[in-house]
Amino acid sequence: MEFRTAGVIGAGAWGTALAQVAGWAGLDVLLQAREPEVVDSIRARRINEAFLPGVVLDSRVSITAELADLAACDLILAVPPAQHMRSTLTAFAPHHRIGVPVVLCSKGIERGSLKLMTEVLAETIPAAPAAVLSGPSFAGEVARGLPSAVTLACADTALGQALMETLSAPTFRPYLASDLIGAEVGGAIKNVLAIACGISEGRGLGRSAHAALITRGFAEMTRMGVALGGEAETVAGLCGLGDLVLTCSSPQSRNMSLGLALGQGQSVEQALAGKRSVAEGYESAPAVRELAAKTGVDMPISLAVADVLAGETTVQGMIDALLSRPLKAERH
Repeated sequence: MEFRTAGVIGAGAWGTALAQVAGWAGLDVLLQAREPEVVDSIRARRINEAFLPGVVLDSRVSITAELADLAACDLILAVPPAQHMRSTLTAFAPHHRIGVPVVLCSKGIERGSLKLMTEVLAETIPAAPAAVLSGPSFAGEVARGLPSAVTLACADTALGQALMETLSAPTFRPYLASDLIGAEVGGAIKNVLAIACGISEGRGLGRSAHAALITRGFAEMTRMGVALGGEAETVAGLCGLGDLVLTCSSPQSRNMSLGLALGQGQSVEQALAGKRSVAEGYESAPAVRELAAKTGVDMPISLAVADVLAGETTVQGMIDALLSRPLKAERH
């Protein structure tokens, strides 16, 4: 399998960073943006001023506003916000060529249907071979050439190997996995848990509480991954534990910064005001809560975050509820 051209759907910070990586990897890249100002900015200055300012894009990256222009690409990276994945893939479906793989690069669970992005792809473009790219990676760092490693999950080993080699760049290292469910669950739930860590930080609860939230949050993530058919080993890798540690440890994370604002006393509306980029944990929290109820998986931290975001409890109420839970064995 040989890929020479890549189409990237979605020119937010992460989509733009992945276009940069694909260019460094030697592909001719066509980045699709729905915002006219992004198209104009990249055409005029080679910079996505709206979502990734200060980063000059590789000469192999070009920009378009039209999904139809991606029809000739050998490989598609789908990077719209998770809650817009279905509508975006539906719009792209008439332009997809049978056999062209679609690498899903957005993290989240669809509200309403409670489906993972691979399930959304299977329903919208059933002829597309699927892969998932997920891991600890801040867009700005990746786009500037700082080292990063991610999971690339694909059920077809040969295709996965080809994609891994194709998307590998000098400072961007994919590791191959076959478990798409585990890769997706880790990426979706860590965003919700990062809000909890942000709340803890904003409330001044200390590093001990922070470590406890990451560790017990990882247990929640693993339980859900296994319940949905994924493997605990996958969730313990870059796409799960690795991504959780990064997202819960830096205010660069949109999700942690949202929690930080809540912990400092802002309302949800105040914390979200003026934000152009999506905090996927805010969007996915209600779906995670419903999914936990549906599967019977115990996820107290994730559910507490969802309750705060929905206005059903206060930050202090969340803290009190978590600390007063019945004592139990750590492995359960």
